[in-house]
Amino acid sequence: MSAPALAVEAILASDPVAGPGGEVLGASREGRPIVGYRFGGGAAAVSLIGGCHADEPVGPAMLRRLAGYLAAIDTDDPLLADYSWYLVPHVNPDGEARNAVWTGVTVKCLDHAGEADRGYDLPTYVREVIRELPGDDVEFGFPRDDGDLEARLENRAVAAFLRRGAPFALHGSFHGMDFAPGPWFLIEGEWRERTLALRDNLRRGVRALGYSLYDVDRGGEKGFFRIDEGFTTRPDSRAMRDFFRGHGDEATAALFRPSSMEFVRTLGGDPFTFVSEMPLFLLAPDHRLPEPPKGPEARLRFHQWVGQLVERHGREGARLEAERLGLRPMPIRDQMRLQLAFLEEGLAAA
Repeated sequence: MSAPALAVEAILASDPVAGPGGEVLGASREGRPIVGYRFGGGAAAVSLIGGCHADEPVGPAMLRRLAGYLAAIDTDDPLLADYSWYLVPHVNPDGEARNAVWTGVTVKCLDHAGEADRGYDLPTYVREVIRELPGDDVEFGFPRDDGDLEARLENRAVAAFLRRGAPFALHGSFHGMDFAPGPWFLIEGEWRERTLALRDNLRRGVRALGYSLYDVDRGGEKGFFRIDEGFTTRPDSRAMRDFFRGHGDEATAALFRPSSMEFVRTLGGDPFTFVSEMPLFLLAPDHRLPEPPKGPEARLRFHQWVGQLVERHGREGARLEAERLGLRPMPIRDQMRLQLAFLEEGLAAA
């Protein structure tokens, strides 16, 4: 079976689902519904989730459009005839609500084709963004086993939903970065030799849209091993624990549970698992910022610097000054296009 192409522009034009038609999998800590969607009846099972880090909103936005598209196509479409889809667009509705104060504020920009698009507002982002710490990190919070009742309610609800569809051929978790030169793709280490075409095709796709790849070699830190340009192995909980233990922080190390990728692989088969990382803000290679906003301390100083720009120039002036110095919003639709390109290549590989 060859994987069908995704109708990317039709998916982006689809009405996002917003709860109705989905299945309430459970409730969050604060009582908000966690909604999953089930489509198709094919032999190849696919699981896709978003929002594990609730300060990364584009993955959930894309998955809601994908769910809307799958709900509207004919049942004999190959996407439904050949695949069984398990989608949870947002696994952390409480985190989504807390970050809504900045995710709802966008500015005009142009996409790769010069068409009108939107991006996020830098001053609002740095002032309002909230990210959960280890122990509350939903990505690394999946149950260690069926009896792990101390895992977050959200993780237990999503885990029960995914168990029903196992084994999976493919699992994707859609993430994002704050500031980076371009997209970064994290893939299942055991599939390294089976993803040559995927990597070549995605690199061409990124460049065709006029973007650069984020290419970094972290030397295995936290499980990140560089594969080739723009591609790294996805992290895992064991490497995360080892990292913090190596820094004498046993308390933080003990907080890491399996990631969604690790959890899905415990359900059987040999699924291709991946993580998409799309930057909210693009950092130009020749930027003139005071320092790259990478790492907790540098990020804090950068946030303070943006605050100072706002005091001097106002919000609009601060955003324009940051763009002049080499930091601009990445168009949201282009982020989604590249997420869907990753998914399409993943389906072909798996």
